[in-house]
Amino acid sequence: MLKNLIEKYKDLPDNLVQDIEKIVKEQKLSSEDIKKVFKKVMEEYEVSKIVPGEAIGVVTAESFGEPGTQMILRVFHFAGVAEMSLTLGLSRLIEIFDARKIPSTPKTEVYLKKKFSSDIKTIRKIAAMIKETSLNDVVREFSTNLTLFRVEIILDPVGMRDLNVTKKQVIDSLEREDFNVKETKDFIYVRHNDEDAKFVDLFRLKEKLKKVLIKGVKGITQVLPVKMGGEFIIMCAGSNLKDIAKIEGVDEKRIVTNNLFLIAETFGIEAARNMIIKESLDVIKNEGLNIDIRHIMFLADVMTSGGVIKGITRSGITSEKESVLARACFETPIKHLIKASVTGEVDNLNSVIENILLNQNVPVGTGLPDLVAKMVGEEEARMSKKRKEKKVKKGKKKK
Repeated sequence: MLKNLIEKYKDLPDNLVQDIEKIVKEQKLSSEDIKKVFKKVMEEYEVSKIVPGEAIGVVTAESFGEPGTQMILRVFHFAGVAEMSLTLGLSRLIEIFDARKIPSTPKTEVYLKKKFSSDIKTIRKIAAMIKETSLNDVVREFSTNLTLFRVEIILDPVGMRDLNVTKKQVIDSLEREDFNVKETKDFIYVRHNDEDAKFVDLFRLKEKLKKVLIKGVKGITQVLPVKMGGEFIIMCAGSNLKDIAKIEGVDEKRIVTNNLFLIAETFGIEAARNMIIKESLDVIKNEGLNIDIRHIMFLADVMTSGGVIKGITRSGITSEKESVLARACFETPIKHLIKASVTGEVDNLNSVIENILLNQNVPVGTGLPDLVAKMVGEEEARMSKKRKEKKVKKGKKKK
């Protein structure tokens, strides 16, 4: 029964068919109800289709333009964590559609495997393993000994205890970075590897030592376990998917970051497309606004159709427009026109903007189809008329 209906309604998208199959199994619907479901879904699907020739680009621009004017510049600060904040509203929407390489407030949502997500102590332990701990976090004092030409490091016992760091871990981390490390009873000191180094090099060495990673994931400056949807999620300030995925207990299949380029690099362009849609929807919903998801999907498709993320900027998708007049209408018109003149570029006037400029019918809506008619020559028309007259005469003789 179900197979026959799927075959009958084969024009339906696969994801809709899968949803129907799921509902049928869960609700245990009768044959008549299944037929009604398929029929109703097909009707809704046909209604939701865009009419051929619809100016979807203009409609999408209008759909974003009006709600966009109501958006405000917002930043959400996580309670209890001074350094952890999240850019929302218009600022975030601009970041997404401009395809900024690094977001102003990068964040990562870390989901845990089931056996690790119930015990709060285990969750805090994993969070501590993720948070970046640099040498500066566990040191009481850095001093430069100019006489012996070395940097002396006095560790902070309280800070080390709070962050669960040992003296051995500190020394191992410094040695791993190829520093010339020595240990005394009261402090650790580091000499410059270059014997001909100057005093300024010693001060540079001191600043470099402060940033040495002792433990955790580089780039993750803050962590905060938060309960969402019945499970704990570790919210992280910063993004480093590859290193976070290596930590035991982390569900590597569900790590999410708001860094679109990092998503594309790690999971592929389709994942980045989905993230553009999700992030845009989240921003719009947080503002209490409503935009049809198809407009957002259309923009995400345009931004990722080439296999890489390109922003809606003059160096992004606008630079790839076939029409020189369309490119000139966006920004830097003189530059585009001069370049096209020098290279002898031809504009075939296939799109909307260039036809508006030249006061011609635009190829959308009723302006899309062309009238094609085969014109018959005078001689051919005369011969055709004679043939018809002969047929009429023959018909009369037979009678």
